[in-house]
This record gives sequence, C-alpha cells and structure tokens, in this order.
Amino acid sequence: MNAPRPAPRIRPLYPDEWAAYRDLRLRSLAESPDAFYSTLEAESARTPEEWAARLAAAAVSGKDCPLVAELDGKPAGLVWAKMDGVNPALVHLYQMWVAPECRGRGAARGLLDAALGWARERNARFVELEVTRGNSAAVRLYERAGFRAVNAPVPMRAASSLMLQPMRLVLED
Repeated sequence: MNAPRPAPRIRPLYPDEWAAYRDLRLRSLAESPDAFYSTLEAESARTPEEWAARLAAAAVSGKDCPLVAELDGKPAGLVWAKMDGVNPALVHLYQMWVAPECRGRGAARGLLDAALGWARERNARFVELEVTRGNSAAVRLYERAGFRAVNAPVPMRAASSLMLQPMRLVLED
C-alpha cells in the first residue's frame, strides 16, 4: 500500500525570500508561458534589487499577499492577491501557478483558499482574476470555488492569439 502523499504547506512569502520568489516565478513562466500576461523575457530582465523591492513593498503595503506552496520545504506554487487601488471591495489574483510535482496534492486549492481568506479578512466583496482560455483545469478550479466568467475574453498580449477570460467571485457575508 502506498503511503499518503504529503500535502503542500501554504504560507506567505517574506521580503528576504526574493530569490526563491524570482526562481519560482521564472520557472512558472518557462514551464507555462501561455498561462501569464507577463513573459519570461520581461521577468528575467529584472535585477535582484527589483525582485527584492517587489516583495519588500508587498510586506509594508497591507494591500498585497504573495503566497507560496511548499512541498518538502521547496517552493512549488504561487499566487499573489492584491487589493484594487481604487475599489477597496475588490481583490485581484495574479501569478497563480503550481509546479508539476505538486499538482494533484491540493496546492492550487490551498493557494486559492488562502488568497480568498486574505481577501475576506480585508472585507473584500469581490475577487477577480483572468484565466487563459483553454486552461480547463484552472477554469474548473475557479468555477468550483464559485468564480464565474464576466465580460468578454480579452487578448493576452500583442502578437498573441491567446485570450484571457475575466472571472469574478462574489464573496459571501
């Protein structure tokens, strides 16, 4: 009989973990280039100081929540929740990705649940994200959590035929 596979640990990313964040972000873009608005080329051009500043700013803003999924102590998943700059009732989710070795272990749902919990703690009423059309596993995950497609799909970036489907979750009181 096989031993149960350990579940990933979900926790915040801290400012001094910028190198791990950078490595995970670059890995996600290399392995899933069609899943993100950003590109590997653009993110690879960032300096160590820029990566460190990104996490440092998140730590003091009170409006950002970068989360990591760890498997056996190694980063293997990521999501970033951010309060909208204009509408305090709205939180956006970005950079959601789970490494292949962590898929099927509850990492995606764990990251999503933690981000939604953070949004609720800030009294958000809505959570929005954009998912690449055709990424059926991600769409199913978001739909099971209560997200629904809103608005028409939008182009991912210039010179790409990929489309992003905006989705929204209305948080219950």
